Amino acid sequence: MVSATRYWETYREVWRLNVLTVMEYKANFFIWFLFTIVYHGVALAAIWVILTQFPSLNGWARTDVFFLYALWMVGHTLNNSLFFMVGDVPDAVQEGRFDRMLVRPLDSLFQIIAQPGQNFPDDTIVSIIVFGVAATLVHLQWTPLVALLVVMTILAAAVIDGAVQLVVATLSFWVIRLDALRWVVMSLENDFTRFPLTMYNRAVRIILGYVFPFAFMNYFPATVLLHKTADAAQFNPALGWLAPVVAAIWGAASLTFWRFGLNRYQGTGS
Repeated sequence: MVSATRYWETYREVWRLNVLTVMEYKANFFIWFLFTIVYHGVALAAIWVILTQFPSLNGWARTDVFFLYALWMVGHTLNNSLFFMVGDVPDAVQEGRFDRMLVRPLDSLFQIIAQPGQNFPDDTIVSIIVFGVAATLVHLQWTPLVALLVVMTILAAAVIDGAVQLVVATLSFWVIRLDALRWVVMSLENDFTRFPLTMYNRAVRIILGYVFPFAFMNYFPATVLLHKTADAAQFNPALGWLAPVVAAIWGAASLTFWRFGLNRYQGTGS
């Protein structure tokens, strides 16, 4: 059985190779870094334009919505830095590449996560800067309790994001092509988490809060951080503190589902 030390050494070596690979092609690195800034800049600009027409969304001002997006952005990009390659599982299954991982000594999920590539936490760096600006604009009062909630939310958001991706990826053991489902889940997260949950109808609120718990990545914690008492009439404020619990449940459930699917995986014949 491979020790935890061996896993850590392997993961550290993969990240060293990732950094060296990215920095080897400096022009490509800076172009990609610029694209990251432009991508999130366009999303923020779209929010800003919408809120120019509607200065307040159910009591959420322009800066509040900016903070909402920035909080989601940090957790989401942290997930991308750590677990981005989980989304490669359906393609690996379809192309037959996944079968190779089953005969290697390291855990298959670890191999997926630790695949060498051109992964670099550039978007996480950008998101931290954006969050710092957003926190300043909303005059976030930094107390030990607030700092704890922010850190717990970011870490929990990364786990929730990764867990949902892992559930979708595991389905590829039975349904080889999952492009449509992956697109739907990605759209739910990227598009609907940009605005307060209270502006959506009941069905969307249930989906984002309790089916795919993306609201725990930013909305519920933000209602506590920004003291949104009006929203508390529709949602219990305690939900803002439950992101780590939801992350633990989803993380454990997704890993259990992964092992269940792995035990029944029979290959694609590729």
